[in-house]
Amino acid sequence: MHLAFVLLLGASLTRFVVHHPGAARVPWVIGLSVALAALYALGPAARAADGWTVRRHRLWLAAVVVAWVVVVLLAPSFAWCAIPLFYTGLRTLPERAAITLVAALTVLVVISQLRLADGFDPNLLLLPIAVAGLATAVFLHMQRQAVRQHALIDDLVRTRRELAATERRAGALAERQRLAMEIHDSLAQGLSSQQMLLQAAARTWDTDPATARTHVTTATSIVARNLAEARAFVHDLAPADLADGGTLHDALRALADRESAESGLPVRFHLDGSPGGLPPAARAALMRIAQGALANVREHAGASAAVITLSYLGDQAVLDIADDGRGFDQAAGTDREGRGHGLPAMRARLRQFGGTLTVESGAGEGTVVTATVPLESP
Repeated sequence: MHLAFVLLLGASLTRFVVHHPGAARVPWVIGLSVALAALYALGPAARAADGWTVRRHRLWLAAVVVAWVVVVLLAPSFAWCAIPLFYTGLRTLPERAAITLVAALTVLVVISQLRLADGFDPNLLLLPIAVAGLATAVFLHMQRQAVRQHALIDDLVRTRRELAATERRAGALAERQRLAMEIHDSLAQGLSSQQMLLQAAARTWDTDPATARTHVTTATSIVARNLAEARAFVHDLAPADLADGGTLHDALRALADRESAESGLPVRFHLDGSPGGLPPAARAALMRIAQGALANVREHAGASAAVITLSYLGDQAVLDIADDGRGFDQAAGTDREGRGHGLPAMRARLRQFGGTLTVESGAGEGTVVTATVPLESP
């Protein structure tokens, strides 16, 4: 718009000088044109430097319009410089005041064009009105679109900040849940085993020192294993039994042997099917579930034996941990899920892989915990 104003001003001055050579008003028109150009240039320069207030911009616009009116009264050919002034007024003034200014400038343009014409021409009456109306409508529409766009951008920025905050909270909660499950399935079980072994050693320390030393030695090995587990879950690694590329069935077999030796509860392991297709994270989850289920058997079931069965059945892997303990009445709501973190943690682990957990038990009938995980496609 600024360039258009300068070009229209120069073209109008050239036309006037060519059509009115030697006229007495030529020096006045030239001087006023130069002054109008200099006055107009102050506005963009001050806006770029951000040195003027809104009030000063409006005073500047008023001065430009007055100077332009004077030039138009002396030379009607300068009337078309009004088009850039339309946009300048629309940008500077409130909407109603800007529309009033555009209407006044349009009337002056129509009068100037009729003065230049040899006779009445309806185009000279309608064309300035159409141009002014179109320019005003386009500008106001674009301005309203820009306001809506700015509001939308503000909403998007605010939403993105809220989403980032929500993701941070969700990440913190997920990490807390991970640590809770890891502590429950590894450290808590080890501490429970150590407590039972040390209590047994304390009871037999005077009467059977050899057995007491055996219990202490076993507790020491559990401490070492718990230390390895702690380092593993701090670094979000697999269980220690699965480290260095160990297989799930070998880890479960070692878990059964270790549980039998440490707690005195006979635990057998059985593998059914051909191992394969189980993601590393799912193997770690099943290992933790087996540890948690055996901890429940040891602490609550009062069982005389337990069996771990890992089965590969087509498109899924199934882990069963069964015991012949006292069981519980699921219909009466007396299961251990409401008393601890074990079963909810198991279900949370399995949901990450699309797996499910089922518990079958009855009073005096033992308990079977079944974890099912889909296998990866070959």
